[in-house]
Amino acid sequence: MRYAAIDIGSNAVRLLIAEIIENNGSVSFKKNTLIRVPLRLGDDAFLHQHISDKKATDLVKTMQAFRNLMDVYRVTDYLAYATSAMREAKNGKYVVEQIVKDAGVNLEIIHGQKEAKIIYASHADQAIDKAKTYLYIDVGGGSTELSLFSAGELLASKSFNIGTIRILDNQDTEETWTEMHDFIREHTRQFKNISGIGTGGNINKLYKLAEEKDKAPISFAKLKSIYTYLNSFSLKDRINVLGLNQDRADVIIPAAEIYMAVMKWGGIKQMYVPSVGMVDGIIQTLIEKNFNK
Repeated sequence: MRYAAIDIGSNAVRLLIAEIIENNGSVSFKKNTLIRVPLRLGDDAFLHQHISDKKATDLVKTMQAFRNLMDVYRVTDYLAYATSAMREAKNGKYVVEQIVKDAGVNLEIIHGQKEAKIIYASHADQAIDKAKTYLYIDVGGGSTELSLFSAGELLASKSFNIGTIRILDNQDTEETWTEMHDFIREHTRQFKNISGIGTGGNINKLYKLAEEKDKAPISFAKLKSIYTYLNSFSLKDRINVLGLNQDRADVIIPAAEIYMAVMKWGGIKQMYVPSVGMVDGIIQTLIEKNFNK
């Protein structure tokens, strides 16, 4: 049995096809195929509140390709979600209608709270001590989702319009940064020794650059040193000398800045990076929908 997850983000669009494994009453999944297409819908949405005809056409074509792949892989169930960029685009619903009509993919534009819920459904905390306190930090192109857990219980969760594409386009506001700062301070001040759990493509890349062993957490100091190192290179040299993908080389700088700000404000000295994200949470959501009826 195979499930598929489609995540239409502000920077990239992803398809994950996963094998569903049933074993002695428990259900898990193994990643089969992951495809990432850097469409950068946020450039349109955050600057003009509109998805251009060119990007809408590219998105429909991508969804057609994803639909064909799901058919070839004989996917039995899927979910497709769009996040921050499509939320802000005034023609977002029209683009969704085109995708349904031309690609045969049912797509839902979800609000920030649902996005945060799906991200922590990814079970990113499975390999760590659930008795402790953690702040989930997911940084995307258009928004940052924060969820505070203590002793396995969700205490607070919120989505903020602060993301890598939004920052590069100068569409982040001082008010939103202040709102995120106040949320973190309010909900973390009663706890000591909070650890972070970082998800998203940029923190996965930063973690690889850190070369930590055996899934060890990355420290604030190590993250800051990697950020300083990357920021010492021009965008061109981050691509040509360091070998970063063109669509990663620019966004990785504001992503690191967001993670560092959240860690600083929450008094977080280390962050676990379990290499999961939105698509993992979508697959887990499908499992819970179909097996916990």
